[in-house]
Amino acid sequence: MTHGLTRAEAAARLVTYGRNELPRPRPPSAGAVLLRQFRSPLIYVLIVAGIVALALAHFADATLIAVVLVVNAIIGTAQEYRAERSAEALRSMVPDRAIAVRDGEQVEVNAEEIVPGDVVLVESGTKVPADLRLSSATGLEADESLLTGESVPVSKTGEGDAAYAGTIVVRGRGSGVVENTGARTKIGALASSLAAGDAGKPPLLQRMDRFARRIAVAVAVSVLVIGLVAVARAMPASEVFLVCVALAVSAIPEGLPVALTIALAIATRRMSKRNVIVRKLVAVEALGSCTFVASDKTGTLTVNELALARIAVPHETAWQVTSTPADPDGRIEPAADIEPALAAQLAVRMATTAALCNDGFLARRDGAWIHHGDAVDVALLAFAHGAGLVRADLDGRLPQVASIPFEAEIRFAASIRREHGRDVAHVKGAYERIVPMCGSMMTRAGDVAIEPSLIRAQALALAEEGFRVLAVAAGPIERTPGEGVGPHGLRDLVFLGLLAMIDPPRPEAKSAIAECRAAGVEVAMVTGDHPVTALAIARELGMADSAEEVVTGVDLAEAAARGDESLDALVRRGRVFARVEPQQKLDIVRSLTRLGHFVAVTGDGANDAPALRAAHVGVAMARRGTDVAREASSLIVTDDNFASIVAGIEEGRVAYANIRKVVFLLVSAGATEVALFLVAIAIGLPPPLLPAQLLWLNLVTNGIQDVALAFEPAEGGELRKPPRPPREPIFDRRMLERVGVTAGVMGLCGVYVFRSHLAAGWSLDAARNALLLLMVLFENFQVGASRSETRSMFALDPRRNPLLLFGTLAALVVHVAAMATPGIRSLLRTEMLPAAEWPRLVLLALLAPIALEVLKAARGRWPLTSSGGARGAGSARRPRDARPSRGALPAGRPDGAAPRR
Repeated sequence: MTHGLTRAEAAARLVTYGRNELPRPRPPSAGAVLLRQFRSPLIYVLIVAGIVALALAHFADATLIAVVLVVNAIIGTAQEYRAERSAEALRSMVPDRAIAVRDGEQVEVNAEEIVPGDVVLVESGTKVPADLRLSSATGLEADESLLTGESVPVSKTGEGDAAYAGTIVVRGRGSGVVENTGARTKIGALASSLAAGDAGKPPLLQRMDRFARRIAVAVAVSVLVIGLVAVARAMPASEVFLVCVALAVSAIPEGLPVALTIALAIATRRMSKRNVIVRKLVAVEALGSCTFVASDKTGTLTVNELALARIAVPHETAWQVTSTPADPDGRIEPAADIEPALAAQLAVRMATTAALCNDGFLARRDGAWIHHGDAVDVALLAFAHGAGLVRADLDGRLPQVASIPFEAEIRFAASIRREHGRDVAHVKGAYERIVPMCGSMMTRAGDVAIEPSLIRAQALALAEEGFRVLAVAAGPIERTPGEGVGPHGLRDLVFLGLLAMIDPPRPEAKSAIAECRAAGVEVAMVTGDHPVTALAIARELGMADSAEEVVTGVDLAEAAARGDESLDALVRRGRVFARVEPQQKLDIVRSLTRLGHFVAVTGDGANDAPALRAAHVGVAMARRGTDVAREASSLIVTDDNFASIVAGIEEGRVAYANIRKVVFLLVSAGATEVALFLVAIAIGLPPPLLPAQLLWLNLVTNGIQDVALAFEPAEGGELRKPPRPPREPIFDRRMLERVGVTAGVMGLCGVYVFRSHLAAGWSLDAARNALLLLMVLFENFQVGASRSETRSMFALDPRRNPLLLFGTLAALVVHVAAMATPGIRSLLRTEMLPAAEWPRLVLLALLAPIALEVLKAARGRWPLTSSGGARGAGSARRPRDARPSRGALPAGRPDGAAPRR
């Protein structure tokens, strides 16, 4: 059993039993998505209008309404079906992993490749990959609330106990044989009912739905006013009805929900290319709003490739060590004044404990060194190899009889081995925890009485150089046979020395942190490491300058005891939080939220889950992150790199900007049509456009251009702007001004064209034909004006968004073709205009975008200063190298923003 299955046997069983995966909800079929396009109040209104048109023998209008319904359904189906498939692909990009024993070796495999008969290892923070019959368990507790609803972890005492697929190991470790996989597991019986539930709509989409409803009310009121005016002008009731319905359907941005989903789906794709996987769609936009990032140190700000660089025996200067996980065949270089044989003896004592109290794996396969497990354990195995020790030989000679797994709360681990008829404890951990367990210490002169102050001085000296410091100790203990051992049983051990490991900062982390600061986003380090070590790394990264910015777990505990105000004051000044316990990380997040920050938190361990859930945006690490952390998060960083988080912030801001662009395009077009009808009918003109023409305008322009606008690339400078207030409405003062300018200018231009052509003796149909072309041209130009709220449309290269360029040209070509196509021409009552009319209409269509250019220039010189519009207007930016005061928030930042639940 200990050798597990062979790789060949595992592959054969995978064919027999299938992949270890639960039934997933089937993605909706294309037919189901198509039918869903007709489940909308706006569509119901359009259907009623078509029925009325048929009843009144307005066959042209009825035919076009039917065409609009079908085309809209086809476009919506294609977009939504593609988004569903993209979301499904994204869900499979970060598979769960499991540790199995294959051919006598521990190997990391995709959890879906686990098969019955596999020997699987589980530990704190991992998800049980299949139903197991445990063969060993050490302090093992599992969260089985998914199956039982009971939140209290269930203890697993040892051989014969079951561990179920999908449950989470919250403490300890163990191993077991797989009994069932996939649909045959206990949770597999529940999978169908669990999968059938519809996912809740993200808050951003809910907010957009509310916005759309408000727009619908505004349009309904406007249309009602237009209808009353038309009736007062003695227009036929049937014509009034059809015009009002067509105007309402055309003016309401019914394509907004689909365009919004597409904008977010595009952002998820872009994020995935920059190593950020989106688990919850709303997190795309939320990450771009964050004002504070509380980041782990190890593996996120550093490379997470620990190597032992020094060992320090009491009363000795630190010795150099050159063994690394990539090349364990290194050397130990002691001081010149010590006998080599004595130095080797001391090093072997330390290396023996380092190898025995260890859960890592290091071996040479096919000419290369491979390893997996905790980075500290792997570094210690490399050190032991360099000292001439082989882990397998040690395990054979010194069998383990009990252990204390490492947990963040206790900050040490112990392995109890049977040596020469007695139990000997081998312990590693934080020196503050190890020293009180010891009564003596190892020196070149032998074991002598321990000197805590000496050890503390050595540890601080190493930490000030940026090393991660670990202590090791060993010694016989008293233990009742068959029972475990607790921390109280570890006493009178021999302190062997200090192990100094280095995990250098990621080369790109420093510049990424500087980019965050330039973007108005503060960054803090939250770590369990020693304060001196954490500050050394923070200084190198430019995160902190002095010890005043370091807050320890003890400081947090004392401040929390005094109340929230004291804790908030401490958190406000802190940029390095060291020796922090898991609960304190949650306290930091809550404090930052009270201070008004929109908080993103990174985490990888099971004990990070509460903080990840409490944060507005939880970010888990894919490579070293536990299943618990990933399931509690909204985003997953595939390369565990802080620079990828910064890239995600940038993409989040681009996504939100594109959402605003789509909203502006749709609302400004609808507002222009309402203004055109309101003014025309109020001054006694006939309806300027027919219902069929309104529907055609909505179909041929917005139906193409709004989706293409969602593909707009970054404008540049997203990380040089302050974050927007998370509660800022989409339709803010800036957008209201732009919509007002557009509707006013273009509405008046449309009335002018319509009235002037009638006055010049043109027929009503000919005047409407000219006006319809003007509106098509206007919306073609308007999409260019929608590409940026601050930059000139003439400064934006149209080739940067080929889909928008060709979509806009296609919209114009389709309309021109309709003007010349007999069947459609009679349906829309259009015809080709004289060539001399085109320049005049083009110039008039440009007036609204040019008016927006003037408004942009004015806003650039006189930015908005009111709280209602400062952020939306791109108010004065902080200089690139300026750094906000501690605890300072961007202007307009609301306090007390509720955290994500």
